[in-house]
Amino acid sequence: MRITFQLAAAVAATLTTTAVAAAQTGNGAPSGTHFNLNIIGVSHDKNPNMNGKGSGNVIFVDLGTKSGAAVTTKILLSQSADGVFQVLDKDGTDGEASFALPVPGTYTVWARALGTPGGQAKIATCATFVDPTTGEATILCSTASEVFVRGTGKSSFRNVTSALTTISLVIGSPAQLACGTPTVSLFDACLQDFLWQYDNNGLKLLQVRFYPT
Repeated sequence: MRITFQLAAAVAATLTTTAVAAAQTGNGAPSGTHFNLNIIGVSHDKNPNMNGKGSGNVIFVDLGTKSGAAVTTKILLSQSADGVFQVLDKDGTDGEASFALPVPGTYTVWARALGTPGGQAKIATCATFVDPTTGEATILCSTASEVFVRGTGKSSFRNVTSALTTISLVIGSPAQLACGTPTVSLFDACLQDFLWQYDNNGLKLLQVRFYPT
């Protein structure tokens, strides 16, 4: 079943159309106006009430461990018709959170790992493909993903626009043949129910920024 979301315009955070300056900041990110999203890893054993915890643009996910199997959270993505970025469900400790964002093309995405050294996380863009011949639905994740490792030194932003706004399909697969391209943009009609799959191994904070182009 396809999941749809509605934006609460009265509380939506907006980005200005001011162009981002070409200069970089000291942390590696562009300078200028941006939307900031913090993905925070928390201990599942604490079982906090996420509806009342924290404020702003935050998504809480299970922390997982640095040495064990990764804990996966699905961050469901919906298209923002009015061009805003907004966290719709910040409690990902139950396995799912949700986030609304515009169609790609008007912004770039940058991210870095923060928090206690030693943790890491992987994030990939996924979607559901419904085979037009058989009607079978399959969740596909991009063959390209981003891994963030929190080292002991300075953490710098890097450009992750491609990994977080497109899905790279297996060449010759039914999905690639149906879509007619090996790279599908976020919210393309040939796929549905887009999401970010966040696999956490002890990373306490992933900071994601969206800069208008």
